[in-house]
Amino acid sequence: MSDLMKRRRDLLGPNVSTFYDDPVHLVRGEGVWLWDAAGRRYLDCYNNVPHVGHCNPRVVDAIAAQARTLNTHTRYLHEGILDYVERLTATFADPLKTAILTCSGSEANDIALRMAEAMTGKRGIVATDATYHGNTTLVSHLSRSNIPEVGFGLAGCFRHVEAPDSYRIEDPDGQRFAARVQEAIDDLEASGTGFAALVVCPLFLNEGFPTQAEGWLRPAAEAARRAGGLLICDEVQSGFGRCGSHFWAHQKQGVVPDVVTLGKPMGNGHPVAGLVTSPEIMARFRTAFRYFNTFGGNPVSCAAAMAVLDELQSKDLQANARHIGLLAQDRLRALAAKHEVIGDVRQAGMVFGAEFVLDRATKAPAADLADRVVNAMRLRGILLSKLGRHKNTLKIRPPMPFDESHLDLLMTTLDIVLTETAVQG
Repeated sequence: MSDLMKRRRDLLGPNVSTFYDDPVHLVRGEGVWLWDAAGRRYLDCYNNVPHVGHCNPRVVDAIAAQARTLNTHTRYLHEGILDYVERLTATFADPLKTAILTCSGSEANDIALRMAEAMTGKRGIVATDATYHGNTTLVSHLSRSNIPEVGFGLAGCFRHVEAPDSYRIEDPDGQRFAARVQEAIDDLEASGTGFAALVVCPLFLNEGFPTQAEGWLRPAAEAARRAGGLLICDEVQSGFGRCGSHFWAHQKQGVVPDVVTLGKPMGNGHPVAGLVTSPEIMARFRTAFRYFNTFGGNPVSCAAAMAVLDELQSKDLQANARHIGLLAQDRLRALAAKHEVIGDVRQAGMVFGAEFVLDRATKAPAADLADRVVNAMRLRGILLSKLGRHKNTLKIRPPMPFDESHLDLLMTTLDIVLTETAVQG
């Protein structure tokens, strides 16, 4: 392992992040399982990229068959991108019926911000203070923790509002959050930059996926629309049935965005991403910007993405996400009754977790404890992570075929680790 880490530093440069104190050297994957170089098997409770399972046969076969036939860019005509966009946009409400395909969610969000400028003639963007939407120069400014030291003078175009937190901030109907958004909009307008768009993940996943009633986001969306701006929903993590109750999380929020951006799970690991928007916004963007992406929407990527939709439908994985999420919530609540360090439990379909605290009365975050739990779980063959406003919330976001036996192994192991961690202090 030390030789491998040295090669990484020498060839990739310093500060290339890895998971866990003792990084995992993976060599194979299948379904919800991963194997390391020593042959040890791990239950994957974190990765949403292999949305329908690692090395899913339907997706692998589709990629191989198309790669044997043709792969080119969209300046030549091919049916694959058209068939896929028709199938994809059928899952959205009107007027979201046009799409651009890219290679990454970062690219999709970059385009979405340019669409907002094209539609409004303004550049001001509002996001939360605990989010992440990608790593292009423009998009990196959406994240406070990701703003580069050299940012091409773009920082003045962004405003960050307090991220929702259902455990510590009373805001049952979203009105408080909407008021913060309105304040940011007013500030952008007063600055002369003007307001162009509100950008959010509709489940606020990086913020710790706070518990929210259906329609919670609607007041903030209305504030953005009243100000003449766009609502951009980043569904890179929350989409494709993961929230269980709906195929897209913005549907659970009771809003129809102007732009929806997509990424990681779209091709089950094959680099395909994109965005969906209305014909009006698409036409304005295509007129205002000259945009072409060599690999975006190529036949192999479209074949992979189509196979993902086929797998989701044929296995009814959205229903599985809902079923497992509810079971996971019950199991986590049972653990909370046993372990005082669990201050809050939350879930939205196949995303669930627990927030760790030092004291339930003060709700003081226990970020160090979360680190220890994540690393202890890794040593016991369970891969997960942490995130949230205070970096103290377990993020459990497994591939969609995750079933009851996998959940039982996860929760049984978590119970053991929490017991041992408490004893260790």
